[in-house]
Amino acid sequence: MQVQGYKMMVKFRDSSIMHPQVGQRLELQCQTDKGDSGVFWVRMDRERTLHFIVFISALARTTFEGNQKTSTRFEATRDSSFYRLAVKSFTRQDEGYYFCLMNSNQELYFSPRQPAFLPGNLLLHHQPHWTPGRSLGSTRTGHNTTPGGPFLFCNPADTSKKKEPDFFCDIFIWVPLAGACVLLLLALAVTVVLCQRTRSRRCRCKRPVNGKPHVKPSVPRRHV
Repeated sequence: MQVQGYKMMVKFRDSSIMHPQVGQRLELQCQTDKGDSGVFWVRMDRERTLHFIVFISALARTTFEGNQKTSTRFEATRDSSFYRLAVKSFTRQDEGYYFCLMNSNQELYFSPRQPAFLPGNLLLHHQPHWTPGRSLGSTRTGHNTTPGGPFLFCNPADTSKKKEPDFFCDIFIWVPLAGACVLLLLALAVTVVLCQRTRSRRCRCKRPVNGKPHVKPSVPRRHV
């Protein structure tokens, strides 16, 4: 599948860092050649759960978790084509794989992953078993991925390997379906309410008992 050649690369800002230390300020940077879409920073923990960290807009405005403008744990800035994320004081809670994510033309792109684990913990950490999609112009080596291109959601994975459920594809399939079901339920509820109102307007007149029309009672005739 051919897509536009957006380049995304994530790495430690200080190239000499191999593993962060407890309490250290850790800075990461994401570089992209498409700067008008903004960038999301996300982290995947040991249980392979994704955590949203921050969205940095093209105007360098930041939105952290909970729709907050600032965070006690992170800082985020933009400088030209670089979208930077800083962990103020690195702890075990911050370990994981860091990605920057871009939304372009209704398609989501992941950068190659950047592992951030305390010394000795990376070797004990199992590789994640999920695949974001086909790697576009990048190769996987060990625990890192050489830069060259982003990941595209929902592309066919390598068929030579055992097929596993794609968590991200499930999200983009079931969320729209759930939204469509909600809209259908709302439309059905509105239709029922309108039908009830129309029926009540038509039946305002009093109905005769036993279905017989109202007539004046006849006066009995006297027999002579």
